[in-house]
Amino acid sequence: MPATLIERPAPTAPPRPDAAPRRRTRVFALPEARWAAAATVLFLLALPLQLTGAPAWAWGPLYALAYVTGGWEPAWAGLRALRERTLDVDLLMIVAALGAAAVGQVMDGALLIVIFATSGALEALATARTADSVRGLLDLAPATATRLLPGGAEESVPTDALAVGDTVLVRPGERIGADGRVLDGASEVDQATITGEPLPVAKATGDEVFAGTLNGTGALRIRVDRDARDSVIARIVTMVEEASETKAPTQLFIEKVEQRYSIGMVLTTLAVFAVPLALGAALTDSLLRAMTFMIVASPCAVVLATMPPLLSAIANAGRHGVLVKSAVVMERLGHSDAVALDKTGTLTEGTPRVTDLRPLTGSGLTPDGLLALAAAAEHPSEHPLARAVVDAARTRGLALPAAEDFTSTPGIGVSATVDGRIIAVAAPARLLDGRSSAEVDQAAAHVGALEEAGRTAVLVEADGVPLGVLGIADRLRPDAAATVAALASLTGGAPMLLTGDNPRAAAHLAAEVGITDVRAALLPQDKVAAVREREAAGRKVLVIGDGVNDAPALAAAHTGVAMGRAGSDLALETADAVVVRDELATVPTVVALSRRARGLVVQNLVIASVFISVLVVWDLVATLPLPLGVLGHEGSTVIVGLNGLRLLREAAWTRARAGR
Repeated sequence: MPATLIERPAPTAPPRPDAAPRRRTRVFALPEARWAAAATVLFLLALPLQLTGAPAWAWGPLYALAYVTGGWEPAWAGLRALRERTLDVDLLMIVAALGAAAVGQVMDGALLIVIFATSGALEALATARTADSVRGLLDLAPATATRLLPGGAEESVPTDALAVGDTVLVRPGERIGADGRVLDGASEVDQATITGEPLPVAKATGDEVFAGTLNGTGALRIRVDRDARDSVIARIVTMVEEASETKAPTQLFIEKVEQRYSIGMVLTTLAVFAVPLALGAALTDSLLRAMTFMIVASPCAVVLATMPPLLSAIANAGRHGVLVKSAVVMERLGHSDAVALDKTGTLTEGTPRVTDLRPLTGSGLTPDGLLALAAAAEHPSEHPLARAVVDAARTRGLALPAAEDFTSTPGIGVSATVDGRIIAVAAPARLLDGRSSAEVDQAAAHVGALEEAGRTAVLVEADGVPLGVLGIADRLRPDAAATVAALASLTGGAPMLLTGDNPRAAAHLAAEVGITDVRAALLPQDKVAAVREREAAGRKVLVIGDGVNDAPALAAAHTGVAMGRAGSDLALETADAVVVRDELATVPTVVALSRRARGLVVQNLVIASVFISVLVVWDLVATLPLPLGVLGHEGSTVIVGLNGLRLLREAAWTRARAGR
């Protein structure tokens, strides 16, 4: 009897095929985080005491402890660098903070210490989390495998003990333990971790399989072709680590000139002290002039000229669902002049959906009637295509006949008895092969048209007679075409499509969104090679992806952006930025916002340079009163800080989205 389709109780969902068990370093497991937190707490305790007029003995020791807890690590690192004849901005900032304290600006120096300590802690945390995700990727491959012995006996062995030539048995629902080829059996394997393909791939004798991929409903006997250390999963780990280590570190503008500026400032400060002293000036006057020079020439204003616009842009992007992991990343985004996009889960939603219902002329069925029969037969199945068919019927509110005698054949399809007829829903090649009739010819024509359009065709038949064809595809994101056009406008060239999916599906989707450079059927190392090819030509490539197979390319790129909702842990940790809400259209907006931030950085650097130049000349040529020097220095800091905060406003995001 008919039964209205109802929501089935959701079984306990297995982990995503591309989701490794979480390995996550706790924040306070890092010493940098503990020291930064201590400095921040001490600063926050001292500040209200000072502002409310408490005696210096109440807040002074707290500030002193904040200096020590937050400053000793960058000071020690700076001294080590100094021993190697380099002078970095960390040591300069510590000296500037101590100089500020020496002239009574204790709170300003402590604030500078806290900012630097927090920045170092965030950098250490990002590094640790990336290492966690890389190590966790290895957990995708099972710890043990079932090895078949010559006599037919079975033994469970660690996967790293498998040798080339061994035969392993992979039962339904198990992960494959080694790269190899199928010797016997048929199944469907979800290999999204390797290729990013949205649907499981049918595997039969002679087909290649990869470690870490998930077997479907059939049993497979597999001959091991590669050692564990040479498997595709292991190579992905190696590629991510190598790309992260060898990618040239892009630094903020001020850091690029810090050596020359730091050395010049130190030498000039010594000269300002020593020359007047040698000419007979009083020690106190020479020391005061040198201290004033160090304060007005210190790069505090220049550092703040750079950071507030970038941090404001990061905060604004975060409010709109894009997590940019650092100021360096925000700066790099604006430099991108080439784009490479993944297909499944990036340009598409990553979930197969029924797109076409084509009943045959003589079947007597409506599109809804064809879908109801197919969904009734598919209802017990957990295959992704079956779920797509059942979800389509649920969306239309169809009543389904009851199904009996359900059977599923890996790599072929399903069958069930519905209203006394045997309904089969299967791959067309398996059902139409070697048959000839008017219905078969009509069904074959529909199959050809759907496959030409990039769909996966599924044939529905009753008692061996074709009834119609369903078209199933991964649906394009609504904003994909507009995003591709916006990125092409921003970078001055059309994006490139990098996908592990089949060439026909890739070409069809690329035509829909306006991409002409299509590279399909790629393994992770092929994606890395494509990115490096572009970068070798002098381009700064922005890669957008979501899966484990995209992680090496994300790491190798000038800047990597991961789609957050369905993104693998490795992709999320490896990427420089994450689109948390899966709104692809925010990517070009963030790139445009980065470029606006760079414009404000240039403005601020000009403002800071003018202030520093005027104050330095005044101190060298005449006598600049120390309070006036401090006021000018702090005033320039406030001005550039407020100017940078303009990017916090909603209008900044709106203008970036409109103007790109």
